[in-house]
Amino acid sequence: MTGTELAFWAGGVVVLFVVIILLFKAVWRIAEPNEALIISGLGAHTKNELADSLGFKIITGKGTAVIPGFQTARRLRLDSRATNLQVNCVTQQGIPVQVRGVIIYKVGDDLVSIANAARRFLDQQDSMNGAIHELFTGHLRSIIGNLTVEDLILNRERLTGETRSSAADEMSKLGLVVDSLQIQEIDDETGYILNLGKPHAARVAASARIAEAQRDQEATEAEQVAAAKKAAAVRESQIQQAGYTAEIDQASAKARQAGPLSEATARQEVVVQETRAAELEAQLAEQKLQSQVRKPADARAYETVTLSQAERDARIAQAEAEAKETELRAVAQASQVKQAAAAEAESVRLRAEAAGAASRATGEGEAAAAKARGLAEAEAAKARGLAEAESARAKGLAEADAIRARSEALAENQEAVIAQQLAENWPAIVEAGSKAFGNIDHMVVLNGAQGVEELLAKALTLGGTGLGLARSLLSGATPAALNGATPLEKKTDA
Repeated sequence: MTGTELAFWAGGVVVLFVVIILLFKAVWRIAEPNEALIISGLGAHTKNELADSLGFKIITGKGTAVIPGFQTARRLRLDSRATNLQVNCVTQQGIPVQVRGVIIYKVGDDLVSIANAARRFLDQQDSMNGAIHELFTGHLRSIIGNLTVEDLILNRERLTGETRSSAADEMSKLGLVVDSLQIQEIDDETGYILNLGKPHAARVAASARIAEAQRDQEATEAEQVAAAKKAAAVRESQIQQAGYTAEIDQASAKARQAGPLSEATARQEVVVQETRAAELEAQLAEQKLQSQVRKPADARAYETVTLSQAERDARIAQAEAEAKETELRAVAQASQVKQAAAAEAESVRLRAEAAGAASRATGEGEAAAAKARGLAEAEAAKARGLAEAESARAKGLAEADAIRARSEALAENQEAVIAQQLAENWPAIVEAGSKAFGNIDHMVVLNGAQGVEELLAKALTLGGTGLGLARSLLSGATPAALNGATPLEKKTDA
């Protein structure tokens, strides 16, 4: 197959497809949601018994094929329609009235209503409003003729309900349904409705005037109360303003006094801080005095006292040794004297016994022996007396030497002795000096630690008079009592 033939066949297929689409579009009809297709002609029937009896086909909401030349498809609108009513009627009381309202209706959705509406209005759908107006005008006149004006005004629901129920059969035969029926206005030419409302309007007007008067009275009372409250509020405001003014004046006075008061407070705080600083400086000075004066003085006094005591003890020991040596020499001499006296007495006794033995025969032996014994006892007593005297003299010499050694040590080391006494009694001296400050609650020292040191030095120098007196007494008593011979020595020498 050549290329020309292929192109021919392809063009033919395309043309055939286009022709099929055009034929389908020309044959196929679709019913919109708000319309119904009424198809009549050859084969226009359905399986529905009602549709078969009608002789035409009703399509809603879907599409169907319509054979051109053999079938006809027409559209029946199913959407809502509205028409106005204006009816002149006479009421049961014989009063002419004019009623205006509106009716909203549509073709029914069921097949029977669509079939009835299609038979009557398929080619004359615009005439539905006139038919509905005439239909409801007749029913309104017949219904209003049985009602009074008061019923029309006060019970419009009854009027619309009776109108719809009376026209229901005719509307069903026409294939129409009423969606809404509203009576908008009811007018009368005689003014009956206006006069009917006048008594009520008068009562309402009277009630309104009474209510207005009451409201005016209440408003006046409320205004008076409000004026009184306003005056009270003004008074309270003025009182508060006066109070605020007084508080402001008081605050201003305090503010004016705040400067001097703050200065006094600051000065007081400065004095307190200076007092604390002075106390701290005094404590520091005391610590310095303890570390720089007292402890070195105690050390020097202790050294001096220790050296003087050692020297004094050495001299006293030397004096006691010399006295002991003298005493021992005296005892030795006394012992020698006693021994010599005893030997001499023994010799005398032996001589006496020998003499007695020689003279006993003559009768004079006993007298001689007695005399010899007496002489021997006398010699012995004399020897004992001499020994005791020598011993006493040696003891006196030793005591005198010891006293002389103590006196010489005291005379040579007065400063050491005084320093020892001061060191031993230094806490009492400091305590006595500090009693001068015992009754002082707050003391301000302007020159700091130096002032504290000067005060303490002045308090401690109060003991200088006692120190000089001790020195003078010791220096005056030493020559008279210690530099010469003691009475014991003089008596012993004598």
